[in-house]
Amino acid sequence: MNRTNVSRREFLTTASTGVVAAIAASPLAGAEILNKKAGKLACAGGQPVRTKGWPSWPVWDRSAEDEILAVLRSGNWFRGSGTRVTEFEKRYAELLGAKSCLATASGTTALITALHTVGVEAGDEVIVSPYTFVASYNVIFMVKALPVFADSDAETFTIDPARIEERITERTRAILPVHILGLPAAMDPILAIARKHRLVVVEDACQAWLAEYKNQKCGLLGDLGCFSFQNSKHLPAGEGGAVVGNDEALVDRCHAFHNCGRPHGAFQPPGSNPTRGTNFRMQEFQAVILMSQMKRLEKDTRLRGENAQYLTSRLQDIPGIVPFKPNPGATRAVYHLYPFRYKKELFNQAPRQRFLEALGAEGIPCSGGYGPANKDGLLEEALNSKSYRRLFSKERLDRYRQENVLPRNDQLCAEAVWFTQNMLLGTRQDMDDIADAIEKIYENRDKLA
Repeated sequence: MNRTNVSRREFLTTASTGVVAAIAASPLAGAEILNKKAGKLACAGGQPVRTKGWPSWPVWDRSAEDEILAVLRSGNWFRGSGTRVTEFEKRYAELLGAKSCLATASGTTALITALHTVGVEAGDEVIVSPYTFVASYNVIFMVKALPVFADSDAETFTIDPARIEERITERTRAILPVHILGLPAAMDPILAIARKHRLVVVEDACQAWLAEYKNQKCGLLGDLGCFSFQNSKHLPAGEGGAVVGNDEALVDRCHAFHNCGRPHGAFQPPGSNPTRGTNFRMQEFQAVILMSQMKRLEKDTRLRGENAQYLTSRLQDIPGIVPFKPNPGATRAVYHLYPFRYKKELFNQAPRQRFLEALGAEGIPCSGGYGPANKDGLLEEALNSKSYRRLFSKERLDRYRQENVLPRNDQLCAEAVWFTQNMLLGTRQDMDDIADAIEKIYENRDKLA
């Protein structure tokens, strides 16, 4: 994937360990900093705004250790002979207000399970957001369908519903909106388009635990919703995922697919293994970790939201800094990453990379975020494969390449700046440090280029 900086997970790891080593080693580290917004930029040898580290992630609750040991000593590590995964599924469904939940091995396997279950098959097309982690479109390739990108709304960082219908063809089977960074997509117009064209909707809510659209939890608006519990996530277990929905029969079919095709619940066709399936099961000890982490989820989510709102109030008045704009109807963002856009024309034309370096030197870890998915090398790898040349005509693949132009997403990828979710678990003073550092860089913008 084209990357403008480090990967999301590399960035999360770096940010949670504190500021860059050069700053930590500074003779000024730990000293009280006065007039933080004035003076020479740290990248030019000046005093950094911040020398402290940031909250670490993930956070382990030692009170869960007895339960983990109990699972390990029982020998019931497999969900088929244990009870913890089933208990987690019940609790997570209750947390979201879902009728059904299926725990899986990862967010990626949750997406594959959901796409298979709603009937996305080889030769189909799925419309998907281009501003997202690679898994969102890689899973479409995994079911041998074609990911068709609809352009982004650069203001909201999410898919632009106005660009969806022009991408629909006779082969389109589904829409896969992504609540990226924990920011709810514009679900009302997306669902209206899906109803009009008789398409299914699978929500990628892998970064959106407890996010809400019109006071309804993301993941419960479409046919199925998918979540990730990877180590960087707000609800972490190293790896893990979930499929949720209010159609219990549909989730039963998901359960069968993820468990080698075995019947489950209302899905009871004759035979021991009557359907295709695979092994995407979660392990028992992962469920115990998740139930422990759930205890802090709501409190952490509130704190991130409060800090994000305050940070936005500070940043929105800095020329050239454009915080994201929530979609109409988005009633709760959960900020897996805090995004804004950097307008270099108001920073003396200094490239974004130079801004990122200057901000990092001030003690504020940051990233340029995702590159343009529609230009990812894995697309050509798939399109040139034997299977895709059998499934799609040369004319369709050529047209796909010609139409795969997304100017607003290109702009977003060129301007985006991220802060990680653990930074939002800090104090109001921590948020001031971020804003003060950006103000300092703006005031010294003539020295950036």
